[in-house]
Amino acid sequence: MTSSDPDKLRELGQKLEDVQSRNAVGAKAPPPTQLGIAGRFATELVASLVVGGGLGWGLDWLCGHFGFHTRPVFLIVFFMLGAAAGIRNVMRAASEINAKMASKDLET
Repeated sequence: MTSSDPDKLRELGQKLEDVQSRNAVGAKAPPPTQLGIAGRFATELVASLVVGGGLGWGLDWLCGHFGFHTRPVFLIVFFMLGAAAGIRNVMRAASEINAKMASKDLET
């Protein structure tokens, strides 16, 4: 090891910091569009309804397969639970988007 090695390491560290700072400035994502926000909300809601309804239908089918006739009960209950979960996810996504938009307004 020579005495110039720490100097070379400092120079390399400075170059890396410069490159990282340039990349950080250019990596900012554009604000979400209204269509993007609506698509996210619709996806959150529809996905939770499909999962809830599918779980309810599957439980009804499984219970019917073993002789218990619960045909629409689990479907209705899990569809409602899916709707509640979907509304909760949409509200969470809305608050997340609002927080991002507010922080971008404060930066400018």
